[in-house]
Amino acid sequence: MPPPADIVKVAIEWPGAFPKLMEIDQVSPAHHVADQWGNHENFALQNADSTNFYITEKVDISSFLLINSQTAAQLHERIQSSSMDAKLEALKDLANSSRDVTFAQEFINLDGISLLTQMVESGTERYQKLQKIMKPCFGDLLSFTLTAFVELMDHGIVSWDTFSVAFIKKIAGYVNKSAMDTAVLQRSLAILESMVLNSQDLYQKVAQEITIGQLIPHLQGTDQDIQTYTIAVINALFLKAPEEKRQEMAHILAQKQLRSIILSNVIRSPKPINDEMAHQLYVLQVLTFNLLEDRMMTKMDPQDQAQRDIIFELRRIAFDVECEPNNSGSIEKRKSMYTRDYKKLGFINHVNPAVDFTQIPPGMLALDNMLYFARHHQDAYIRIVLENSSREDKHECPFGRSSIELTKMLCEILKVGELPSENCHDFHPMFFTHDRSFEEFFCICIQLLNKTWKEMRATSEDFNKVMQVVREQIMRALTQKPNSLDQLKSRLQNLSYTEILKIRQSERMNQEDFQSRPILELREKIQPEIMELIKQQRLNRLCDGTCFRKISSRRRQDKFWYCRLSPNHKVLHYGDLEESPQGEVPHDSLQDKLPVADIKSVVTGKDCPHMKEKGALKQNKEVLELAFSILYESDEYLNFIAPDKHEYCVWTDGLNALLGKEMTSDFTKSDMDTLLSMEMKLRLLDLENIQIPEAPPPIPKEPSNYDFVYDCN
Repeated sequence: MPPPADIVKVAIEWPGAFPKLMEIDQVSPAHHVADQWGNHENFALQNADSTNFYITEKVDISSFLLINSQTAAQLHERIQSSSMDAKLEALKDLANSSRDVTFAQEFINLDGISLLTQMVESGTERYQKLQKIMKPCFGDLLSFTLTAFVELMDHGIVSWDTFSVAFIKKIAGYVNKSAMDTAVLQRSLAILESMVLNSQDLYQKVAQEITIGQLIPHLQGTDQDIQTYTIAVINALFLKAPEEKRQEMAHILAQKQLRSIILSNVIRSPKPINDEMAHQLYVLQVLTFNLLEDRMMTKMDPQDQAQRDIIFELRRIAFDVECEPNNSGSIEKRKSMYTRDYKKLGFINHVNPAVDFTQIPPGMLALDNMLYFARHHQDAYIRIVLENSSREDKHECPFGRSSIELTKMLCEILKVGELPSENCHDFHPMFFTHDRSFEEFFCICIQLLNKTWKEMRATSEDFNKVMQVVREQIMRALTQKPNSLDQLKSRLQNLSYTEILKIRQSERMNQEDFQSRPILELREKIQPEIMELIKQQRLNRLCDGTCFRKISSRRRQDKFWYCRLSPNHKVLHYGDLEESPQGEVPHDSLQDKLPVADIKSVVTGKDCPHMKEKGALKQNKEVLELAFSILYESDEYLNFIAPDKHEYCVWTDGLNALLGKEMTSDFTKSDMDTLLSMEMKLRLLDLENIQIPEAPPPIPKEPSNYDFVYDCN
């Protein structure tokens, strides 16, 4: 007779004793197991592997240690020891144990956070005399103290608003010191970033203690982790700064040469850029471009003389016109002359071009770009204007209208005004090579637009078609991630209109659509078979499992958990990991499990519990598109944020397939189209009696003798 399902055999190790193999009930409290060694009510179960996570009633039991649940109280007492060695060992244990939420809750209940902050505020003075003779020990003490603090705060149990100015000053002091232990500096930067992101009040206090000038030296070192945390703090200060102070902060960053320092010490460093650094560079890129939002959403005031003077300046540079005296010629003659010139400049409203800039976006940003192009690339500007003014009216490329629409397009491509995504690493090195990178980007693209217009032999009716081609040229060039603006020019030169037509033709041939009735009927007949194949692929991917980032109050962190489906498709196994795995994680190393039969539903986006709980800062479009949750029992849920869109579709499709629901993701549609197209082509080849070999043809052998010539006779 098989044993009951709740009874398992496990190895249990009592501290200081030999392990025992015991049969225990999984629903039995831990202290009942401890009764084997006597009556011990204050004991908990801890995994015997390196994770050291504690076992609760909701966790599946595997091999574990029997640990006194008063560990939190003991550590609380040990870290206050007068012995430096004992204190160091206690803080090391605390930093390790604090990663577990069960332990963290117990330690925090003992007012452990306050104890750690007091140690940071006053403990360092206590050891000032010892610091010179015991510098390594002092650095380790502080490092483990801050590590434990970061881990405890990471669980989101304690609010960041509770910390004193003295604590902030102390943490900021570690960052401001020129020679500080690397681990201490790293933890201090992480704490400052979390403070700024999670509390507006703390942002004000941190901003008073830390200046950009004090952070810059940390970027000039060789430690990429320190550089990453430094840029993260700068991004946090930038993100939380009031709108009226962001331009001021950008001016300070420009004065401190932040862009050139990042370019030389990070982007062009011999070390490859890791994902976390790429993300922080992407965030900085987005926040920098977001400074353009104000001008992008500002309409031109036709009555503002200073703004009208910019249009006069564009006319003057293009046609080398000296400012006429007010009494030269009649008013009607001057108006006629202005109207003629504004028409040559390509404005829609020839009489009053200011009206063209009342559309938002792009608003005044388009006029700013035009003036920059006219002043900094004067020859190219004059050539474009005069070249088009000499063409027939129907074939001229309107510079004014083109500039306005192009500026709007570039703002859409670079997502000006949108919050940065938490999971994106899409930074472009070329935007760090120039202080006015957006304006330079515009100058390159407006010349591309004029070139494409000529290649297409376009007329005014083709304006939208030309803009579509230019957008495709820009997007294809950006995907190649050019390292400089000159490289971008080179890539765009190779993406001529003729080349775009070839690419489109090739893509159309690869995605050939069969529209005849017999073909459509055959597609409909084999579609269920293909859908079943996709379903099996999704379930197999769930069995392989995926590594997810843990959800935390911090913007970014390096904690992970893994989830995978059992081979029989009955149970979801999941658990926390020390680091991102290199391959699959076996089922027996994952502590928790959820029967598929207990799953009630799968929700996505704004319906997810963790999206409802997140603050406004985190609720951006990218995160919402990657969030999903599994709801089970009465009010229990398992929350996910997928690493990317592909994994999101794999998991939502797979979970819906498990629950017997339809798979509706875009990837399912794409896979269906691809597989149907391949199957149809194979069947049509079979109808033509074309034999398709089972194995690919052999690769031709390399000639043994290259000493040959072609005989022309």
